[in-house]
Amino acid sequence: MRSFRLALAALLLNACALQPQAPGASDALDPIPAAGSETPAPAAAARASAPAARTAQPPAVFEGERQEIKNRLAEQARIDRTAPVDDVWQRIRNGFAVPDLDNGLVREKTRYYAARPEYMQRIVDRSRLYLYHIVDEIEKRGMPTELALLPMVESAFNPMAYSRAHASGLWQFIPGTGKRFELEQNWWYDARRDIVESTNAALDYLAKLYEMHGDWQLALASYNWGENAVARAIAKNQAAGLPTDYASLSMPAETRQYIPKLQALKNIIANPEPFGIVLGPIPNQPYFTTITKLRDIDVQLAARLAEMPVAEFIALNPGFSRPIIRAEMTPRIVLPADKVDVFHENLTALGEKSLVSWKSYHPKQGESFESIAKKHGIQVGQLKEVNGIAPRSKAVPRLLVVPTKAESGIGATSAQRLPIMYAPPIPVATRKVFHTVKKGETLSSIAKSYKVSVEDIKRWNGVSSAVAGKTLALEVRAAPSKPKGKPKAQAKGKPYKKTPA
Repeated sequence: MRSFRLALAALLLNACALQPQAPGASDALDPIPAAGSETPAPAAAARASAPAARTAQPPAVFEGERQEIKNRLAEQARIDRTAPVDDVWQRIRNGFAVPDLDNGLVREKTRYYAARPEYMQRIVDRSRLYLYHIVDEIEKRGMPTELALLPMVESAFNPMAYSRAHASGLWQFIPGTGKRFELEQNWWYDARRDIVESTNAALDYLAKLYEMHGDWQLALASYNWGENAVARAIAKNQAAGLPTDYASLSMPAETRQYIPKLQALKNIIANPEPFGIVLGPIPNQPYFTTITKLRDIDVQLAARLAEMPVAEFIALNPGFSRPIIRAEMTPRIVLPADKVDVFHENLTALGEKSLVSWKSYHPKQGESFESIAKKHGIQVGQLKEVNGIAPRSKAVPRLLVVPTKAESGIGATSAQRLPIMYAPPIPVATRKVFHTVKKGETLSSIAKSYKVSVEDIKRWNGVSSAVAGKTLALEVRAAPSKPKGKPKAQAKGKPYKKTPA
């Protein structure tokens, strides 16, 4: 009997030792799945399918961490990536797929952007013209949507951006890489700046880099540094028995900071409110469309026919390098979707009238810029500007564009300010001045006085009208350096005028 009791006690003790562990004791130590990961961690999957009895309240010591896990899983469950969205920003957030970085450089770059809300606002304002198209092309290829933020790092969404390495456009293609991806670069047109062409080329290049490495961080590093440079860095680590991921490679400082910059922007776009950044919604619909049946036409006339400012027209058509659009050199004109009908109506009303007020001109031996400008009734500074020639250059090229009298009456010299279009772009020196509004002045009169646009004054100062006594900040062209010697009059009976730099 005694032996039976001892055996029964042993069985009871063993059963106690096999009781399930208190909920939360091991679960709290399971790794939290990374945001955006496609498959949950095994422990998380087990929790999702466990019986209800497993959800009992855990001991207080694990309560905080358990609650964090539950909230993250619940938040992920609420996201429906197939549901239509009204805002392109949300569409971008929904498609984030590049693994996150979290290190000191990322935090430094995040603070940098967050501390410059005006700069961020300029980038965001520029991006509104292009983001729907870029996101649409990214999604067609099944690529991560944070790639749509890459022009923020590359060019601050300025399609006329031009670097010391001769990289140009939103996606900053250097000439050689541009040619590899069939981006036409000629005297009239540079596809590296063309929104449609450059976006296609950039995404094709990024897709190729991802196929090469199977890793988006390495693909992005290759986009900045070059695929051969990254391949050599990987081979060097392999030979030394070191890891070959992005964080483990030795690379230039620019490339080391490149992905942290993108990650910082991604962090801000994902949740802008804590950073004090306001992202106005971008309608989830095409902003622009293209016209492919073209005639030769002045840039300024094309903008006028579309009833839009020249600056906005150029922002959508930055690939044109001259004030005339040559149909045989240009694949398309890009217009806001709501301007296409009015463009065609106004174009039809002109009938067969000439649409150009510029022509090609081959300078004769011995001709100077001054003589050519005088011959065609244009200022020397304007002649150089529209032909992409540095202000102090004396070498006359073999080909220029010069104004001609057009039947349409849209004379090249009638414009107060010609569009800033070059190949490659020439930096335009500007300076900031401050103007205190006097009684009776309007934004239009101030803009005319300083040779800037009303739209620019509104944008620079966040105003809609001129208020007497208010001081406005203006960015005007810097005065050119004074010429040596006595200035010569440009035309008989007319005083000498400085030409814009």
